[in-house]
Amino acid sequence: MNTVIIYIVIAVVALIIGAAVAAMFSKRNAKSQANTILENANREAEMLKKNAELKAKEESLAIKSESEKQANARLAKVQSSEAKLKQREIQLNQQQQELQRKKTENDNLKVNLDNQLAVLEDRKKEVDKMEMKVRDTLEHVSGLSAEEAKEKLVESLKDEAKTAAASYINDIMDDAKLTANKEAKRIVVATIQRVATETAIENAVTVFHIDNDEMKGRIIGREGRNIRALEAATGIEIIVDDTPEAIVLSSFDPVRREIARLALHQLVADGRIHPARIEEVVAKVRRQVEDEIIETGKRTAIDMGIHGLHPELIRLIGKMKYRSSYGQNLLQHSRETANLCAVMASELGLNAKKARRAGLLHDIGKVPDDEPELPHAQLGMKLAEKYKEKPDICNAIGAHHEEEEATSLYAPIVQVCDAISGARPGARREVVEAYIKRLNDLERLAMSYPGVVKTYAIQAGRELRVIVGADKISDQETEKLSTEIAQKIQDEMTYPGQVRITVIRETRAVSFAK
Repeated sequence: MNTVIIYIVIAVVALIIGAAVAAMFSKRNAKSQANTILENANREAEMLKKNAELKAKEESLAIKSESEKQANARLAKVQSSEAKLKQREIQLNQQQQELQRKKTENDNLKVNLDNQLAVLEDRKKEVDKMEMKVRDTLEHVSGLSAEEAKEKLVESLKDEAKTAAASYINDIMDDAKLTANKEAKRIVVATIQRVATETAIENAVTVFHIDNDEMKGRIIGREGRNIRALEAATGIEIIVDDTPEAIVLSSFDPVRREIARLALHQLVADGRIHPARIEEVVAKVRRQVEDEIIETGKRTAIDMGIHGLHPELIRLIGKMKYRSSYGQNLLQHSRETANLCAVMASELGLNAKKARRAGLLHDIGKVPDDEPELPHAQLGMKLAEKYKEKPDICNAIGAHHEEEEATSLYAPIVQVCDAISGARPGARREVVEAYIKRLNDLERLAMSYPGVVKTYAIQAGRELRVIVGADKISDQETEKLSTEIAQKIQDEMTYPGQVRITVIRETRAVSFAK
């Protein structure tokens, strides 16, 4: 037991001694490692210090070099500025010397001018004195004062100026006719020659032919009920008189006359004529005519090469077939105007399709469904605007009678072509009374001028010949008279085409041998 304890104690002591020896060796190793680390740190610190010193020296050298460069640049700039200032100073000195020299010259010149002005003033006084003497001498010789002589001279010069001005105006007009109107005439003549024309007559009645007079009684019916029913259904007046084998259909509306004519034709062919049948046939014919109107409008648009028209505009174009203006069929007139517009636009380098479209639609205001209180040109423009036509087309429609201001070249083209189509011989039938009145007005207007002896309106009012007295008007004044008469006719009268004014002055010597 004691032995075991001793062994245990020895073992413990041995362990303690071993731990102490191990600790001693560990301490020595740690100290050795610490010394090694310290030496390494010292060496690295020394190296960092040397590197920092080198870097600082390099940066210092770079800054010094940059400073020297900037200083040199500033020095060069200052030297350049000094050179410029010196040059500027030299220039200013030269300019100052030049100004001084010019000032001296101007002073000398001013002195010379003052001297010359003084001399001229003296001479002017002498001339005024001489002029007064000459004027007194002339007044004494002529017996007229200066103002009287001046007035006579002015009157003489005024008469000469009037004569020369009239001659000059006529020369200018002749030159303008030879130059400015030459091309316009060529275009108009070429346009007219390239369009084939047809004529139509204006009708307020339609004559319906029947096979025998017995049919008149059937059309009239018992106590006139058939004819009353037909008039009520069609809105026209039916005239049954003693004219053999004919009945007259009277109405201001050609569409109604056409419906009545077709209905009568079907009723007579069928033989059944009574009020109920009349209403049925008239309703059927009215639908047929409406369909024909639309078909006519479509066919016209296709023939003219015009596309994209609103259906209502196509219907209005078809209605033109049954309308007339001054005896000229409205659809034929519109087609003719459209062709003229296309040709003229082509000659002028404009869009021919657009001009043809405006020409075809220019009179749609004459065939509205209602009757508003508007001129047909303005009504047509509103209809075109309503159905989305382009602004220049609408303006051409509204301005073709100068009721709207023209905003494009298509407006005067439509106006001119409308006049060409309407004013050509045979296109329209003029009332005789209005024609005679226009001729009398022409002759009366020319007779109102002094010196006019006789006047003759010839060539259906296209020319006015004016005979003047040879003792009252000179040859130069005849030119002025023709211009004045033409201007007055243009301002005060309305006429188709143009009127030529010819002033004739002649001297006649008459004697008799006995």
